Amino acid sequence: MSTTVERPAGTTGTEPPGPGPALRRAGDWARRAPLLPALVFMIIVTQLPFLFTLVISFMNWNAYYPDERGFAGIDNFRRVLTDVTTRDAIIVTIVMTVAVVLASLVLGLLIALLLDRAFLGRGIVRTMMITPFLVVPVAAALVWKHALYNPEYGLLNGVLTGLFGANAPQPDWITVMPLTAVIISLIWQWTPFMMLIILAGLQSKPHDVIEAARIDGCNTWQIFRHMTFPHLRQYLELGGLLGAIYVVQNFDAVFVITSGGLGTANLPYTIYQIFYNAQDYGRASAAGVVVVIGTIIIATFALRTVSSLFSEEGSR
Repeated sequence: MSTTVERPAGTTGTEPPGPGPALRRAGDWARRAPLLPALVFMIIVTQLPFLFTLVISFMNWNAYYPDERGFAGIDNFRRVLTDVTTRDAIIVTIVMTVAVVLASLVLGLLIALLLDRAFLGRGIVRTMMITPFLVVPVAAALVWKHALYNPEYGLLNGVLTGLFGANAPQPDWITVMPLTAVIISLIWQWTPFMMLIILAGLQSKPHDVIEAARIDGCNTWQIFRHMTFPHLRQYLELGGLLGAIYVVQNFDAVFVITSGGLGTANLPYTIYQIFYNAQDYGRASAAGVVVVIGTIIIATFALRTVSSLFSEEGSR
């Protein structure tokens, strides 16, 4: 009695057998092996320092009192969250971040809408608008402190003198509005970043649908409100989240313009003071861990926004 073996449809019975599990694993390792040095390097550079910081944050470690070094539990975190100076620094950090991100988004949106139009020399204007973001942060802060805010030879007081004559007021801008002075310098630096992200969103909008809306009689405001702005929502979210990640960690502008005085000390500058002035490594590490946790939370939302953008682009 003979038996026949049925073959799957579409096969001829001459196909070579597929690779075995061992061969597949070897192929997977062959593809991943070139990435291992980079992975090891990233772990050494990023994760090991954070691990050491996390360990130190649970220790009572002050260089002025070397004999009292030991395990402190969550005492450093409690001191960070209950200390008046640290709480004020957290408030300043939140205010600075929200003000810079919102103002940069609004200005970036307006500039992107202008640069999205066709006009002579648009490429040159785009390059010039990006320039502030390419300036080294310390150099940008020095420019604002000395070239613009200086009460004796600064540009702002020079403009006031040119407009109102020799009797024009000559305020010391940093003393009069210290936190606002820092925020304005950061807005100037981060507006081009927001503009780039929003401009990329504007260039990916469906032009055929917008032209159809114009033919149907929609005006510019209606198109922006019901079509352009909803399309830019995720780009605005991405710009706000990425900007918040970097502005939360800002140190250069505060250090250079005000040296943390006059109520402008944010959390990174306070960590610097705790570490280098008070020599309290445990409390400084705990404050750093708090900043990292907040940054990770923001970065999580940023990654979700990026994933949704890629999903939309892939579905088109």
